[in-house]
Amino acid sequence: MPKPAETVRQFMDRLEHPLKAEIDALRAIVQNANPQITEHIKWNAPSFCYGGEDRVTFKLHPTDRIQLIFHRGAKAKADDGFVFADTSGLIQWVTSDRGTVTFRDMPSIQAQQATLTQLVDQWVKATVQNDE
Repeated sequence: MPKPAETVRQFMDRLEHPLKAEIDALRAIVQNANPQITEHIKWNAPSFCYGGEDRVTFKLHPTDRIQLIFHRGAKAKADDGFVFADTSGLIQWVTSDRGTVTFRDMPSIQAQQATLTQLVDQWVKATVQNDE
């Protein structure tokens, strides 16, 4: 069985997506947000773990945009009082503990790089603290 990094590399090598360069840029931003983040494939897309749990996962379809799903695992958690203050305004909340950040092009990714880096780091730390 290949190592997780090799699996992601293989997935990316065969991925046909009009925003592939943008996906790679976002992968680098998420990976660099915190040195403890690991990457694998989940839901047929790159996904990032912190503390052994999935926390940020790509949504690659439809192909006119890329979404990052900020979550606390595969299933939504029961209403356990989790609150995350998104001061960036980037997250569109689907539920109280699951939201999406959408990008359509490289200029928007580059413009939000520092904000997204900070947001990912804050998210993974907040979700792990809350889930302990």
